Amino acid sequence: MGAAFWSLWTSSSLSNLADGVLKVVLPLMALRLTDSPVLIAGVTFALTVPWLFFSLPAGALSDRLDRRRAMLGANLARGLLLGALALALALDLGSIWLLYAVALCVGVTETLYDTSAQSILPQVVGRDRLPRANGRLHTAELTAHQFLGPPLGGLLMALGAAVAFTAPAALWLVAVGALLLVRGRFRIERSSPTTMRADIAEGLRFLWRHRILRSFAVMVGVSNFGTNAAFTVLVLFAVGPGSPMGLSEPAYGLLLTAVATGSVVGALAAERVEGLLGRIWTLRACVLTFSVLVGVPAVTADPYPVAVGFFLGGLGIAGWNVITVSLRQRITPDRLLGRVNSGYRLLAWGTMPLGAAAGGLIAELLGLTWVYATMGLLCLGLLAGLARMDDARLAAAEREADGGR
Repeated sequence: MGAAFWSLWTSSSLSNLADGVLKVVLPLMALRLTDSPVLIAGVTFALTVPWLFFSLPAGALSDRLDRRRAMLGANLARGLLLGALALALALDLGSIWLLYAVALCVGVTETLYDTSAQSILPQVVGRDRLPRANGRLHTAELTAHQFLGPPLGGLLMALGAAVAFTAPAALWLVAVGALLLVRGRFRIERSSPTTMRADIAEGLRFLWRHRILRSFAVMVGVSNFGTNAAFTVLVLFAVGPGSPMGLSEPAYGLLLTAVATGSVVGALAAERVEGLLGRIWTLRACVLTFSVLVGVPAVTADPYPVAVGFFLGGLGIAGWNVITVSLRQRITPDRLLGRVNSGYRLLAWGTMPLGAAAGGLIAELLGLTWVYATMGLLCLGLLAGLARMDDARLAAAEREADGGR
């Protein structure tokens, strides 16, 4: 798929490894500062709430700027932010409020990086290679983010908080070097100047009027609400002698690799499974695995069945992403892809901070078991959203997009 793709692949892998480390060390650091479920959930809320407020401007910027340069700037900013946090922790200046502030700023930069990263891929490989490119990219991203990052984060926290936050900062800076090897211009030419507000409105209109894209965005939003509610308080369920699972910090990181293992297998197998079952039946199977992933801690605290449930959930997450992201990239015009991606993620990812808040509140008021039981049932309800879809409708949408280019 060309040298540019593999440089992008390398940069994305390093960036996602940094993300995987950070998603473990942030709640573990919060656990060292407080035992309140609401305050611990607040770290995830701070990290994800920018998708509610900055995703639309990020999409407009992605369609205005050179997408590679936008990714470079975002990674530089993330690296510097975590470097400053590591220094503060080394000087014993850490607090839960500083953790919130850094998480919020990292989340803002993430909106621009992730939107640009999804939008640049059709320019790098072409639309005919998108399923294979997304499969390779998702395999690397999920391996780094979920398989290598979590156990590495657990081990780094055992070495010290300052070390744990220095590592992802360094990874983001190395990822910048890999991205510099991607040659070419990745800015979409514009026929006439427009305002940011008009750009955002155009992208939202396209997304809202496209029933398939709109439906998938809402379904992912529901799924992310449920999974974020569940994983926000997982550290309380899993870590420490007083928790139901009683795991150590490194063992907690290792448990999360079960999701990663399933994700790697799912990303590699998605294209083949889609060919055997069709897209809609594959997506229905993915929904069942989401429900198992979120719901299994409601019925057992034994690490082994929980790990099996996490593995199955990883299979489904990867399969869903490869299929739906490739579809979105194929049916959206290049000039709108950044804005459509950001609007999609506003619906799909804007629910994550809401899920984090809900998970913390339910755990505080009713207990951890209720979080997993209610969110498992919520994810299972996504089957209703797929009931009126079929492969013919998806193929027709792709043909219509090809005819309009």
